[in-house]
Amino acid sequence: MEDPIKPITEVRTGRFGRRGMALAALGGAAIFGAALVAGAAAASAATSPTPTPGSAQASFDPTKGGHVGANGVVEKLLTGTTADKARAAALAAVPGGTIERVETDAEGAVYEAHMVKSDGTHVTVKMDANFKVTGIETGPAGRPAA
Repeated sequence: MEDPIKPITEVRTGRFGRRGMALAALGGAAIFGAALVAGAAAASAATSPTPTPGSAQASFDPTKGGHVGANGVVEKLLTGTTADKARAAALAAVPGGTIERVETDAEGAVYEAHMVKSDGTHVTVKMDANFKVTGIETGPAGRPAA
């Protein structure tokens, strides 16, 4: 009479052999891993807060305005005649420059125009409520122009 309990080696090498068992284990691990990654991505998307202007997570696009000043004031892009007047004043102050955007100012002036001068220097032209230029700052840090 044959022993009804087979040694473990016989069970592992059964019908599919050792390679078949190893491939089945790898396939199961791959499916499990994919499920974990998909679950983590869904959980991350569901729990990630919506970035707000000025937050570290927000990818700030300066062409859309939204800079938040140290005082908490949010700059807004200018439109219509207000934008036209700000552009005209800025171009008169920086002849040959290219305007990137015109917006309200969060740091003291009423309006500002972000520009690139013909030599490639970035400047910000500050204006009062009557579009009179009150100053020109150079560089991204807002240093006064020399």
